[in-house]
Amino acid sequence: MTDDSSHTIYPENGQESKQLQFEQLITELSVKFINVAPEHVDQEILAALQQVLTFFRFDRCGLLTFTPDKKEVLVSHACYGSGIDHVPEQIDISQLFPWAKEKLLRGEYIHFSSLDDLPPEAAVDRQSWLAMGVKSNINIPIKVSGSVEFLIAGQDVHGHRRGQEELLLRLRLMGEIFGNALIRRRADEQRAKACNEIIALREKLQQEAEQFQVEIKLNKSHEGIIGRSVALAKVLGKVEQVAPTDATVLIVGETGTGKELVAKGIHQLSPRCTRQMVKVNCASLPPTLVESELFGREKGAYTGALTRQAGRFEAADGTTIFLDEIAELSLELQAKLLRVLQEGQFERLGSTRTIQVNVRVIAATNRNLSEEVKQGRFREDLYYRLNVFQVEVPPLRERVEDIPLLAWAFVSEFGEKMGKKISRISKQDMAAMQAYGWPGNIRELRNIIEHAVIVCTGDLLHIQLPTEGSKKGLSSYALADVERQHILDVLNLTKWSIKGANGAASMLGLNPSTLYSRMQKLGISKPS
Repeated sequence: MTDDSSHTIYPENGQESKQLQFEQLITELSVKFINVAPEHVDQEILAALQQVLTFFRFDRCGLLTFTPDKKEVLVSHACYGSGIDHVPEQIDISQLFPWAKEKLLRGEYIHFSSLDDLPPEAAVDRQSWLAMGVKSNINIPIKVSGSVEFLIAGQDVHGHRRGQEELLLRLRLMGEIFGNALIRRRADEQRAKACNEIIALREKLQQEAEQFQVEIKLNKSHEGIIGRSVALAKVLGKVEQVAPTDATVLIVGETGTGKELVAKGIHQLSPRCTRQMVKVNCASLPPTLVESELFGREKGAYTGALTRQAGRFEAADGTTIFLDEIAELSLELQAKLLRVLQEGQFERLGSTRTIQVNVRVIAATNRNLSEEVKQGRFREDLYYRLNVFQVEVPPLRERVEDIPLLAWAFVSEFGEKMGKKISRISKQDMAAMQAYGWPGNIRELRNIIEHAVIVCTGDLLHIQLPTEGSKKGLSSYALADVERQHILDVLNLTKWSIKGANGAASMLGLNPSTLYSRMQKLGISKPS
């Protein structure tokens, strides 16, 4: 020590000894940090900084890291003498130390034994160091790949440091040791993160591939079933529930709703999908031939039966049989069908030999079978045997949001067949289709689109809906009355929901405020 306000880091006659000790310390640290484990890097840096603090008798000593934008430095590792105030963990070097920042980023070190040594252009920096209680300071920038990423800092708050600049500059080598260790750890962490991301991505891709296979199977099973409505989603949910089982399924719904497509979906998702589903439309077969078509016949079973013929149930052994319009079967055939469902047995027409089959039955009807039972036209026991699992296919009027998807699917289908490129349907026509009741359901929509494509001469498709549907409920043909009735029909269809994607305003092609104005003008108010 020379006086109360300044000190050296070594006794006056011990410079050579201290320099050798410091070189030995650097050598030891170099060896130690070569093989230091990533998880021990912080601990070893702090231990080394503590040795530097003790060796140089700093009051504060630390390793600081520049942020990527170089506007701030983070005090990532720091050691303090007894009773010394800590500095903030994040320092806005751009605001507080602009002069120092410029020099450090150029790779120049900063060393002053007193604040009075600072040049006039460092006035802002002087005030910041003064506020931190700094009397002498050393900052050494550490470059990584040509860019300053870290800096070693040593500060005194109790005295001024004299004549130690040459030895202090050796701290650069120590800072490089620390910086390289941190860079290696960062690289290890990035590699580990990349490996984890690759593993996670591989698992995700595997899951997506598995899901994709499921979706392919589902899409194949739902081929032709178009729509995103909640009503349709419920149907498809039931399809996926019952498909893997061998349960008998009864599909009910109005004519033209797509019951056969639902039956195909069930079959395609079932274990029997490797074989084709056998289809029978009970309403299209002549009454005299229904039994032989279903159960087969022997040669000579009746006049004209010149050969033996296997029935549809024999053909469906091991797969699925779809009985459409099941309510059209006679009571006699209903009894025979009941036996097949219960026992898997029947006899060909004109034979006494019992045939055993393994058939899954899916039946469909547009009638109310429970009412048919009450009227004595359908066997009660067969009804309960068929109605193990019921799937109700909603009419198109309950799937309003699916109409645009279905319409465009049919436009694409018929446009391709007829060599026409149709790209537009007016909002008014689309709204009219969504407001129409569709008594013939999807079949009617398909027919109307096919007709529209046939007569279309440009890229805009004009939809001509049945006039009976448009006049329904009208007592006047005045324009205001027609408009009022049309708005009421759409409001009732949307349950008086005006705003939103499925609201009346969207269906009518109007802004909600415009629709409110029209309702007020036409005297339309929501019923209580």
